[in-house]
Amino acid sequence: MVSHVASWISALVMGSIMDESKAEVGTEQIEESSLFSTYDIILLAVVIVAITWFLLKRNNNTVSSLSNGKSYTIQPTSITMQSTTDNSFVKKLQSSGRSLVVFYGSQTGTGEEFAGRMAKEGVRYRLKGMVADPEECDMEELVNLKNIPNSLAVFCMATYGEGDPTDNAMEFYEWLQNGDADLTGLNYAVFGLGNKTYEHYNEVAIYVDKRLEELGATRVFELGLGDDDANIEDDFITWKDKFWPAVCEFFGIESTGEDISMRQYRLVEHEDNIDRVFTGEMGRLHSHKNQRPPYDAKNPYLSKILVNRELFKDCDRSCMHIEFDIGDSKMRYDSGDHLAVYPVNNTELVEKIEKLCEKNLETIFSLINTDEESSKKHPFPCPCSYRTALTHYLDITQNPRTHVLKELAEYCSDAADKDKLKLMASTSPEGKALYQKWIIEDNRNIVHILEDLPSCKPALDHLCELLPRLQPRYYSISSSPKLHPTTVHVTAVVVEYQTPTGRINKGVATTWLKQKIPIPDGAAFTVPIFIRKSQFRLPTKPQTPIIMVGPGTGVAPFRGFIQERNHSKSEGKQMGQTVLYFGCRKRNEDFLYQEEFEEYEKNGLLTLKVAFSRDQAHKVYVTHLIEKDADVIWNIFENNGHLYICGDAKSMAVDVRNIILKIIQEKGGMTEEAAQAYYKKMETQKRISMDVWS
Repeated sequence: MVSHVASWISALVMGSIMDESKAEVGTEQIEESSLFSTYDIILLAVVIVAITWFLLKRNNNTVSSLSNGKSYTIQPTSITMQSTTDNSFVKKLQSSGRSLVVFYGSQTGTGEEFAGRMAKEGVRYRLKGMVADPEECDMEELVNLKNIPNSLAVFCMATYGEGDPTDNAMEFYEWLQNGDADLTGLNYAVFGLGNKTYEHYNEVAIYVDKRLEELGATRVFELGLGDDDANIEDDFITWKDKFWPAVCEFFGIESTGEDISMRQYRLVEHEDNIDRVFTGEMGRLHSHKNQRPPYDAKNPYLSKILVNRELFKDCDRSCMHIEFDIGDSKMRYDSGDHLAVYPVNNTELVEKIEKLCEKNLETIFSLINTDEESSKKHPFPCPCSYRTALTHYLDITQNPRTHVLKELAEYCSDAADKDKLKLMASTSPEGKALYQKWIIEDNRNIVHILEDLPSCKPALDHLCELLPRLQPRYYSISSSPKLHPTTVHVTAVVVEYQTPTGRINKGVATTWLKQKIPIPDGAAFTVPIFIRKSQFRLPTKPQTPIIMVGPGTGVAPFRGFIQERNHSKSEGKQMGQTVLYFGCRKRNEDFLYQEEFEEYEKNGLLTLKVAFSRDQAHKVYVTHLIEKDADVIWNIFENNGHLYICGDAKSMAVDVRNIILKIIQEKGGMTEEAAQAYYKKMETQKRISMDVWS
């Protein structure tokens, strides 16, 4: 039936086309011989298309229902339209009687956490709040926020990478850059999350604050800048405690004076056996069993570890070279990209929480958002067991922030324990000093706190609500897809150190990966991974000279760069000068990939410059070698060369930058200001790239 109708329509359409092509030949003859007017034919065609669509839809649904005994509904994308109000945060505010919306740009979860705390505290100031992800909102609606009395938009914006917005704030950032919306009547404030060890400190928040004002919005309180290299918690609290009085003055309102302590999620413990239980998946239920691309942060690929070998020699430290199989994943990467690994918390720590909280970890539970308007229904995939939450979803090794301590205080039966936690959660100088010493410097995590304050017995579900999400760990990829298209390599030092309290803290991801050494003929170890694209890229022309500075594991991406250049050389392409500055402690202990690099040097591809800091009485670092090679470096710069820096942001990257500026000034015969401009121009041209961490 359907095929007959389709054929008839096809004939009708073809006939119409033929008629049009003959129109000039005999219009009068066509009019005399036609049974229908043009209007009738168009109307008939519309009716037939509608009938055909209905029959096709019914036929498709019938076939889908019969296939494998499963029922599906196939919606024609050309007909189904998404409601334009689905992502209307203004309508959500109006329908729920709210006037405060707190947007967050967050890569690791801290920005989202701060946004939640702001929205929660708004109740104390008669501003009922809502947290919003700009990626899930129509941000053009900011122009309509003024229609809500006493409305206020707060932006908690993190800066990521080289002055970039976070992934979820990218579209909003571009809209601000390219748009010219009239935001007159919009009341706003901005708090930035950054790190002073990076050159582009809080660049996103600074731009958002400035751009909103340019578009006509009204700044209610000054821009706040948080420094994660120091104490971003202290920065946030200090800003927030001045922000709320300014808001009260601006709107002419008063604080209720109440110290609000509300649960954001309600607990449901499932006594009956239920089938749909998460066991560590990041997004879709059973996604670990039924893998399907594309793979990303919400749908990581379970990759087999093919190689896990030690790189250090005769050393009490450990550095792993790990090769992950991506052959069947359809994932692609470029040299310079990052591999994200979802780690698993240490079982010993998880079981300590079980004893300290006196709760059976096998209990299946759900935390359900009490805010029905929120798009975030659960803090992590639910339902799951407490063991799964503590193992896969919650960060139990991080230093807890002050708002967590404030909530924990209510579970202390001993007055001294309660007072200590309350003091650290306060904004008093004594409280801040105690928090800095007892939590930050002594490096206590939630397990240590519960061990050292034995009267504190929090409800485990509340603890699960308070603890931040366990984040993926990112590693610079140390291979080239030209040489290794079906595997991706990483280079990682195992983190382990003693704290001032005498405890041994271990890195979550590296400690877990250290145990995953493939056994011949044994079951393969699998790890959830995904690839994050980077701007850390080789020049498009292989003849362009490059300088690479990468001490320690900072050499990882450069191994991929060198592999790629060697591949191009084997194809007969002309190679530009390739210089690598690498530094480590001792040649015979931690010279990473020594044999590989020396072979590349022997073949004429690579110029290798190595600094061994502890092989002689005086310390020698890569910065010393760079200073000595001022002529070589300036010559490369003048020949359109590129500079790459990878590794520690706090000291190494800063020192290298200062030395490079000095070389530009001296060898180029420039003033300090001119050298700065020269360096900045190279950055703009993507001739200077950094992949650094603190």
